[in-house]
Amino acid sequence: MTAAVELHGVTKRFGAQVAVDAIDLHVPEGAVYGFIGPNGSGKTTTLRMILRIIYPDAGRVVVLGRDRWSGADDRVGYLPEERGLYKKMKVRDILAFYARLKGMRSCRREIDTWLARLGLDQCADQKVETLSKGMSQKVQFIATIVSRPTLVVLDEPFSGLDPVNMEALKDAVLSLRDQGSTVIFSTHDMDVAERMCDTIFMIFHGRKVLDGSLESIQAHYGSDTLRVRMPAVNGNLGELSGVARVNDYGPYKELRMAPEADPQQILRQLMTLGRVEHFEVARPSLHDIFVRIAKPAPHEMKEPVHA
Repeated sequence: MTAAVELHGVTKRFGAQVAVDAIDLHVPEGAVYGFIGPNGSGKTTTLRMILRIIYPDAGRVVVLGRDRWSGADDRVGYLPEERGLYKKMKVRDILAFYARLKGMRSCRREIDTWLARLGLDQCADQKVETLSKGMSQKVQFIATIVSRPTLVVLDEPFSGLDPVNMEALKDAVLSLRDQGSTVIFSTHDMDVAERMCDTIFMIFHGRKVLDGSLESIQAHYGSDTLRVRMPAVNGNLGELSGVARVNDYGPYKELRMAPEADPQQILRQLMTLGRVEHFEVARPSLHDIFVRIAKPAPHEMKEPVHA
């Protein structure tokens, strides 16, 4: 599959600290590519190398078929985590300004289409400073994609949004993919990454630890998770034989089985502690996999998962 972005042995150091350590990456064209990792893992540094904001100390970065280009490229749109708009400008004017920066002169129709789509058409002639946080965030999203970029890099695009605005931006991101754009999508929300991303990459301590589709990543771990609903429990689930870890969400629990544990034997133990309304053997969620890597138990994965 043709790659929109490729990294080959990319390393970046800041003094004695190795922020990114020999990363290889292949972002398929026309995909939503999830970019996840704990704070301080090297995620933002990697994104900035893809955007040519900073350059690697070793290795090769290829973006849209080119390994030598400046940080300003008309085919790339970038929504940074740190938002920034000119507050005294009117919404339509600032969008036209950003479109022209990317070489798009006839942009009025495109701007009006996106404003209407995201429910901002009544705000077109208002100053940015009069908008709510959610509205401002949607304006900045439009500014990122109004020039129809081939590659879109979104760093925490849903941060701080209410569910209605999050849904509107989610649909917009997926429509970019449907129109042929490649989207690199950085997020700390594992549920969003599960629902939206075709492929998921995780970086931890500067190294790649996950890379592949959600299905293939989950298959690596197997069906070692028990999803249980018990309104009341008379005992400590963490002390049950065969249970390695418990995530307690009130009536709903997730139990991680120890290696070689028998789920039926665990079910029999659960039934002695209370009424079991739901019992399911399942693959772990992306959230659980993230936690396993960032805070692993002794028996868990040490090597990267290349799915």
